[in-house]
Amino acid sequence: SLNWLNELVKVSIEPAALAEVLTLAGFEVESIEDRRQWAAGVVVGQVLSREPHPNADKLSVCLVDAGDGHPPVQIVCGAANVRAGIYVPVAKVGAYLPVIDLKIKPAKLRGEKSEGMICSLAEVGLAKESAGIHIFAEVGDAGAPSLGSDVGPLLGLDDVILDLTSTANRADALSMVGIAREVAALTGAVINLPTMSPVSLVGGNKNVQVRVDPQSCQVYIATLVDKIQIAPAPDWLQRRLQAASIRSINNVVDITNYVLLEWGQPLHAFDADKLTALTGSADFDLGVRLAQPPAVLKTLDAQERQLQPQNLLITASDRPIALAGVMGGADTEVDENTTSILLEAAIFDSVAIRKSSRCQNLRSEASTRYERGVNLAELELANQRALNLLAELAGGQVITEAKADYRPDWLGQPRTIELRWERLNQILGPTVGEEEVGEVSASDIERTLTALGCQLTQTSAEPVVWNVIVPTYRYRDLEREIDLIEEVARLYGYDKFQDTLPSESAAGYLSLDVELLRLVRSSFRAVGFNELMHYSYALNKPDTGRMVDIANPMFTEYATLRSELTSHLIQSFQYNLEQGNGALWGFEIGKVFSKDESGLLEADVLAGICGGDARAERWTTSDKPQPLTWYEAKGLLDNIWQRLGMLVEYQVDQSNEQFHPGRTASLWLHGERLGIFGQLHPQLRQKLDLPDAVYAFQLNLEVVWEHLAQDEQLVPLYQAFSTYPASDRDIAFFAPLTVSLAELQKAMRQAAGDLLADVRLFDEYRGQNVPDGQRSLAMRLVYRASDRTLKDEDIEPAHQKVRDILVDKFQVTLRS
Repeated sequence: SLNWLNELVKVSIEPAALAEVLTLAGFEVESIEDRRQWAAGVVVGQVLSREPHPNADKLSVCLVDAGDGHPPVQIVCGAANVRAGIYVPVAKVGAYLPVIDLKIKPAKLRGEKSEGMICSLAEVGLAKESAGIHIFAEVGDAGAPSLGSDVGPLLGLDDVILDLTSTANRADALSMVGIAREVAALTGAVINLPTMSPVSLVGGNKNVQVRVDPQSCQVYIATLVDKIQIAPAPDWLQRRLQAASIRSINNVVDITNYVLLEWGQPLHAFDADKLTALTGSADFDLGVRLAQPPAVLKTLDAQERQLQPQNLLITASDRPIALAGVMGGADTEVDENTTSILLEAAIFDSVAIRKSSRCQNLRSEASTRYERGVNLAELELANQRALNLLAELAGGQVITEAKADYRPDWLGQPRTIELRWERLNQILGPTVGEEEVGEVSASDIERTLTALGCQLTQTSAEPVVWNVIVPTYRYRDLEREIDLIEEVARLYGYDKFQDTLPSESAAGYLSLDVELLRLVRSSFRAVGFNELMHYSYALNKPDTGRMVDIANPMFTEYATLRSELTSHLIQSFQYNLEQGNGALWGFEIGKVFSKDESGLLEADVLAGICGGDARAERWTTSDKPQPLTWYEAKGLLDNIWQRLGMLVEYQVDQSNEQFHPGRTASLWLHGERLGIFGQLHPQLRQKLDLPDAVYAFQLNLEVVWEHLAQDEQLVPLYQAFSTYPASDRDIAFFAPLTVSLAELQKAMRQAAGDLLADVRLFDEYRGQNVPDGQRSLAMRLVYRASDRTLKDEDIEPAHQKVRDILVDKFQVTLRS
């Protein structure tokens, strides 16, 4: 309300200009509500006579004096509360009411002429609905406005309302005093805060005690006020609440809401007599604690709320009487019979109020401010302001007061921050003046911060350094030097700093990490995998002690972070089958999380899944599917390794419960564990109703990045194809079942040296004529040189080394 704001700080600029200044300073003005136009052409009139309409039961024919020196006019009115002698708002012919989009014209209603309209509050925008016309009770008293005067000042329609949005770090701006301080700093005007007189205690035989949990309530003040006279609040107070869209109730409740708007400090008034009846004691033992379900509290909105463990309560003799910082209880509500109240002024923990409000799905003006953080230092000022108004407007007398105060010790100490002039200009850059480029002067810095309430002491002249004492109401957001620099930029004006572009243009490029990531993605897509993406939450996995719990999960089934990716891929594979989309070939790149003695850990991994029949058409097999074999799935990975230049080894692995114990391999790259690959365990496939041939893998991307980032991988060397023929040699032998093919191939490559171009298995046999515990293998070795045609004397020594290492290292029995 600009009328209210002008009482705190004189604003001489137009509302639109003020809105622009506030928006540029970080307080976005979402709308400007100019109420001066809502009742243009509406004046104070008096109903001289009222007669029933001859042709309508619910209409009245009124003779109204609009006080403009002209004879009284006839107006047909449909309100039930119209009568002779009352003073009312009258919209004359030619007036326009924008709220209801109505222009007043002479008319005939049921045969009777009507030259104007007697207005209700709804028709001038001050209420959503009205039961009848508005009646001015004060007109006719000494000093009351005369007939024909504008109704705007009487109804509070001579005001302009700005709808502001403040950032989350500026809790102090959720009050008229906070905005007034900002406007004073922005315009250079002098601020005039409300004056308060000391409150004296009358004393009595009632005792008030307060016990709170210091973690959830830093300070709690309970003041017992007697001799309360409940009545409607004065018009000026009602209009200010109305400007903030708060409904007027009575003088006591309106005072608590008024102080909330003025100082940003929520207050609450309990009916003291109802507290006595509820607890059975004339003494009050107040407490602040968390709820202990099952318990129910009926709040002021007439809702019975099932209390949850997150709800912070105000208690009297350990009985819940209010949701702390959110809403009061209906059992202690102030009403027309109230004669004594207990006034609450407290600072509650912002996190506790946010949790309590959210679990009840209940937000209020009080909870909005507590969630942002209420000023710790001005609680007593707001409480004193409320007590002054209670004495002035409700006749209240303060009986006694109790306080529990656990505010930190540093609150009473001035917060001093060092500010360097050179550092400020280094961060903000040059300013743009009318003639030349400059910098923020020392005098501008001192003027700006002083206007915010800071105290500056220069401690060094060259370079210029200040010690800045921060006002207590800005303790929450002014903590470091950079905060002060931001305040100078905000109030000095962001538009006054020079716009700069890079002096030289530079070609864009992809970072190495992005290039390698794209290479890996393209390699998996090239063999037919689609990239998938899932939430980073675990799927109801049993806690192994290494799981990372989420403090505030969105869903109970997603209460921990994932420690592996394959579970999500298996779920997606199952879902695709259920939807009739066939087998899913997919991979995902993401992070997994765990914890150990050293703390929380995260790692980049890549996982994939495939299975089913990979062919597009099945007519060659009479539409009979041919599931993917283990070797075909392994071949997909081998193609990827080849594209990435990775020589990956496979070793038998039985450590993962998700995989088949006899069809699973661990993957190794240069002696480091790369990951795992295998067929899903039969029990898991049966449980999820999956086909037999489903394969999954998971890779540690850190090992992949380390390999791909090597210079020889980043800049591959050209190697020409040999133009000379190759020579094949076959070798057959019995090998123990415990020896893997990968081990045999690795040993054969090392023994044969550079002449061995390829080694592949072309036959395996187990059964008759093969010794127990062994298998018959036949392998083809391809020898080739790049500079000559190999002769037998070149090949035989290398081939003999292969035969020797097979016998010596693996105890095979050679058959050829």
